[in-house]
Amino acid sequence: MIELIVDGSAIAVAEGQTVLEACLDHGIYIPHLCFMKGMQNPPASCRLCFVEVAGAQQPVPSCKLKVSDGMQVNTATPAVRRLQRAAFRLLRSVHRLDCKTCPSNRKCVLQNLARLLSVPLKPKRLDHIVREPSAEPAHALFHYDPGKCVLCGRCVFVCHRQNKTHALLTFAKRGFDTVISSFGVSDLEHPRCEKCRACVEICPVSAIFLKGTGDSQTSSEQ
Repeated sequence: MIELIVDGSAIAVAEGQTVLEACLDHGIYIPHLCFMKGMQNPPASCRLCFVEVAGAQQPVPSCKLKVSDGMQVNTATPAVRRLQRAAFRLLRSVHRLDCKTCPSNRKCVLQNLARLLSVPLKPKRLDHIVREPSAEPAHALFHYDPGKCVLCGRCVFVCHRQNKTHALLTFAKRGFDTVISSFGVSDLEHPRCEKCRACVEICPVSAIFLKGTGDSQTSSEQ
């Protein structure tokens, strides 16, 4: 074990952990979307988990930073919060907002982040541009709404973790057009998906949900 100094307090952490893992293990919350326990190479795509480290010139993503003995980390400095708020506003600007009818209402990671960062959910300065439904072949069991998807990649990660070489979900396209895709699913794959459902359970914003769970969910995500 080594010692990590977080916000002025010392904690004992295991060598090889990232700063984000170490902090979360000790109940120190750092905003994040694209990281999940067990990831060997987090994508650092959400740009929310910034921290300041003594000796570093600028904040760094904590999901990529390995701990070292005596490292001093600050998780909520003005510079860190500015970066986190900027990242959150970008996420919010492409997210379909219909909280009252959304299955994730009151347990939504975006709602929690808005409170933590003191940023309203409804965009003001940035244009609100929502992705339209994908032209990719539809999954036989799930609905996917790119207008709600925050591209955290959690569904892709759990799909690969649960199904190994038979994983079905992946990122498709590029830039603003990026979506999660199953590229169509053969009849042979339906039982595997129906038994697994890990992608539905892990989605933090209900962008993936089971067909037949109610038309109100579909309308809430349009």
